[in-house]
Amino acid sequence: MRLQDLNWMDVERYLQQDRRILLITGATEQHSFLSLATDILIPSRIALAVVEQEPVLVAPSFNFGVSELFVDFPGTISLSQQTFEAVLIEMVEGLMHQGFERFFVLNGHGGNKMPHRLHDWHMENTIRVAWYDWWREEAALAFADENGLRGDHANWSENFSFTRVADVPSGSKTPVTLELLDEGKTPREVLGDGSFGGAYQIADDLMHVLFVRVVAEVVERLRALGAS
Repeated sequence: MRLQDLNWMDVERYLQQDRRILLITGATEQHSFLSLATDILIPSRIALAVVEQEPVLVAPSFNFGVSELFVDFPGTISLSQQTFEAVLIEMVEGLMHQGFERFFVLNGHGGNKMPHRLHDWHMENTIRVAWYDWWREEAALAFADENGLRGDHANWSENFSFTRVADVPSGSKTPVTLELLDEGKTPREVLGDGSFGGAYQIADDLMHVLFVRVVAEVVERLRALGAS
């Protein structure tokens, strides 16, 4: 269920049975040959697959994140950490006022961090918050290990059929050494095409296996969060 497909009365009825809501956070930033919206497309697709198994409400995605490293790449839109946290906290505060109590944050961007205030509210049992970086969790890490791969920015790990907007090289790129930034080079000079290195892509059927495993893990975590 998506907020955009409901009216306010539908949401009021939902809250009579379930106090959970899924929030999608990500970024609009360069991803080499992949879509600038990769960090939103992936968690959004995961969320749509999740609600087919677990009928939780999904809010519209928060499309911008902390992407300062990539501002020299055209199309990147970056927020400060302070702005990102302020917007996310105000979103949660408004939803808390309406009766939501259990928040699952499905995050697609490594620059986004869980605001301390959300963590504090969770620890104080004011609300329950689950923060899920999909590529850092057990399902994705186990998949990479099984296949002898290492996920990184704009490499195979984000190259799904729905994030691909151009022809992608079939080979690999030598992993980038970001320490060169300390020598005065710009991120664009260091990164070149924008990928952090490793295989650019793997077979789509393998990526489907990864996707299915991540969806299953999110469903499990949502159920553990509880409806009320």
